Amino acid sequence: MIQSLPTLQQGSQGPYVEILQLALTRADTNPGFIDGIFGRTTLRAVILFQRRNGLAPDGIVGEKTKDALIPYITGYVPVTIQSGDSFYRLARRYNTTSETIITANPGINPLNMVPGQIINVPLNFNIVPTAISYTSLLNHYCLQGLKARYPFITLKEIGGSQLETPLTVATIGNGPRQVFYNAAHHANEWITIPILLKFIEDFAKAYTTNTPIYDTDSKELFNTATIHILSLVNPDGVDLVTGALNNTAVYQNALQIANNYPDIPFPEGWKANIEGTDLNLNYPALWETAREIKYGQGFTTPAPRDFVGTSPLSASESQAVYSYTLNNNFALTISYHTQGRVIYWKFADFMPPDARAFGETFSRISGYTLEDTPYSSAFAGYKDWFIQNYNQPGYTMEAGRGLNPLPISQFPGIYKENLGVLVYGALGKML
Repeated sequence: MIQSLPTLQQGSQGPYVEILQLALTRADTNPGFIDGIFGRTTLRAVILFQRRNGLAPDGIVGEKTKDALIPYITGYVPVTIQSGDSFYRLARRYNTTSETIITANPGINPLNMVPGQIINVPLNFNIVPTAISYTSLLNHYCLQGLKARYPFITLKEIGGSQLETPLTVATIGNGPRQVFYNAAHHANEWITIPILLKFIEDFAKAYTTNTPIYDTDSKELFNTATIHILSLVNPDGVDLVTGALNNTAVYQNALQIANNYPDIPFPEGWKANIEGTDLNLNYPALWETAREIKYGQGFTTPAPRDFVGTSPLSASESQAVYSYTLNNNFALTISYHTQGRVIYWKFADFMPPDARAFGETFSRISGYTLEDTPYSSAFAGYKDWFIQNYNQPGYTMEAGRGLNPLPISQFPGIYKENLGVLVYGALGKML
């Protein structure tokens, strides 16, 4: 299940404080730098926010304060229509535009608004943050906000993590070509989450404003493809790496696993799901070969990375992705990882039609190198299973460069490199 923001107060630290500071910044109360530290400046911003919203100015972010802050995270506020309201007046009241309100409420006749109706009013900022740490909660808030602002986006829970956090696929587009994009199989590669969330937002905004995305007519893209996006495959692992699980029994259990592999830094070296299975080594694509390789490297028990699991699809997360793929008809898949600015495109001796041509197109767009997967990592991944099972193009994009987890400061460059890949992959277009 999705948890809510915990109670926060001066002295709190971590990714939930970053979310708080983001909301306070959007609410124009100046919490200072978004650094995840609830200090004096953030305290003053909380008190100012509470006073502006008729709340007790105690500086503690409890339930009522959290409820008031949510619109500044999700990017919209539910409003109950009162007599005399109009989209124009609501736009003035909330510093937004009538056009965004119309988009968010396609079933409402602006000339016949009925008092008591509840509508969603988008606020005047982009939903997807690109400069803070990601958690399963932030991913959830972004998806809910995108769905509210752009109702033509569909959301579907396809399964859950080991901690029962839902895995949610967002779908955008209405065309016959089906493609699947996913991110964050590996926990310390969480910077890939906003790549896909921002793509959803940019595409939806371009479609509603009839403007291009990348070099493409957004309406052509919408009518050509149906794009399935799972922005977070491994929510529990990401929450461990970014600090959302600090001071919990779950954290302590993961620490015990990590203590068996002291050469891997904890938690920043953690790639696996919360039970120590590397999700991208858990698919039925020569899994036994992957087990032989990884056991030979010493990964014979649950580990921060490289443990293949007890059997193919032993992890609930990989099972959910596998089942969702079986229930659809994808022409192409892209899995986002970090790092190395490399594109992996083959599995074993399988060479799907057009796979190299698409890979070369993605290489030209992104500047990444098209390569064969190194042998030690060339089995039991999602891309491997997809190619083996469907003989269709499947890719692993290793974005960015450096040591995982990559700093969020790399995000603008990574997104710029990959926007065209996402567009051309959906279109089925090659250079």
